[in-house]
Amino acid sequence: MTWPMLFGVLSLMTFQLVDSAFIGQLGRDPLAALGFTLPMHQLIIGLQVGLGIATTAIISRTLGAGDQARAERLGGLVVVVGALMVLVLCILLWLLQAPTMTLLGADQALLPMIRSYWVPWLLSAWTGAMLYFGYSICRSHGDTKLPGYMMVATSLVNIGLDPLYIFVFGWGLPGAAWATVTAFGAGCLVVYPSVLKRGWLRFDLAELALTKALKQLTGIMAPAMMSQLMPPLSAMFATALVAGFGSAAVAAWGLGTRLEFFSIVVVLALTMSLPPMIGRALGAGDIHTIKKLVRLAIRFVVVWQFSLGVFWLIGSGLVSELFSSDGAVREILGEYLIRVPLSYSGLGVCMMMVSVCNALGLAMRGLLISVLRLFLCFLPALWLGSELAGLTGLMTGALVGNLLAGVMAYRLYRQGMRRLGGPG
Repeated sequence: MTWPMLFGVLSLMTFQLVDSAFIGQLGRDPLAALGFTLPMHQLIIGLQVGLGIATTAIISRTLGAGDQARAERLGGLVVVVGALMVLVLCILLWLLQAPTMTLLGADQALLPMIRSYWVPWLLSAWTGAMLYFGYSICRSHGDTKLPGYMMVATSLVNIGLDPLYIFVFGWGLPGAAWATVTAFGAGCLVVYPSVLKRGWLRFDLAELALTKALKQLTGIMAPAMMSQLMPPLSAMFATALVAGFGSAAVAAWGLGTRLEFFSIVVVLALTMSLPPMIGRALGAGDIHTIKKLVRLAIRFVVVWQFSLGVFWLIGSGLVSELFSSDGAVREILGEYLIRVPLSYSGLGVCMMMVSVCNALGLAMRGLLISVLRLFLCFLPALWLGSELAGLTGLMTGALVGNLLAGVMAYRLYRQGMRRLGGPG
């Protein structure tokens, strides 16, 4: 179940990088205009991922309990609620566009370009959210192949349409957003008919206890959304600490962060494939299977992520030369790759435990893990390391902080499992 999601996530990351590369050819201003949409996009993604996590947890649990009809109606409820929530958020962002851009410090000269981009961009965000809700319904029924294949297909369509819309049609920056609208819209036209054909969606919501269902969704969605906002918040604080050591340090840290994202892609795929299995087992009351699944996943993540850390350590010199021509940046990136990647096993365990807790219905525990990773483990270790040994100490702090976060997350998961029927 994990392999399709792995290729899907990789393809999404690739199309976003290619998208940025095409926009970069238009000049500095379009790239800057794109940059000012990123914080808003993270907000929309936080909402859709939070609802997606709730969808997978609740529907898979309902299926495990043998209530097929309720699972289908819950799917319909998710689509309706998700469409309305993301639409309202997009409208609010459009209406508050000017004050938002002023707050973010956008230059007045950029505002006309941002204004021309925001309508197609917000439409692409809404279309992408609708496609994601379709993926979530598929995953909750144990199907990761259709979402994985469609992620690859829509990414390839997007990459193919980018030069056509941006340069050939002369649409410029808005063309990149229209390419995404086209790709995601085509994806919706494939996914939703397939889901309806399989009988996974029903819209006779009057037969559903709406108050109870909405309470279930909100109980998992709200903490999950907050958990999704923790990583960008952590990244902002970390970058602020690194900035005190100069622009070369920020550049090297940024490169290291991008390499980190590629290094955890297998973990990201696992966080999508594991919850449906856990939800079904929980619905069937099979706690023993849940414990076996989680132990297997943790062992794999620890070995895999540690192996990647060793790989980056061995290749630190070559990788540094490959990614930067600046001597200072290469030296700092080399120091980063020697230290921080060795902690990716702890980071991976932490991410897995957040996902597992959400699948178990322990959404507040998942949020607690995210918050404690940020404010108890990672950022304090970064600050203390920088105070004791400068930039090198900060990187060592990242190593220690991630490992501590992994241990802390596993202990909190085991405490949660004891409430459900035995140690993890």
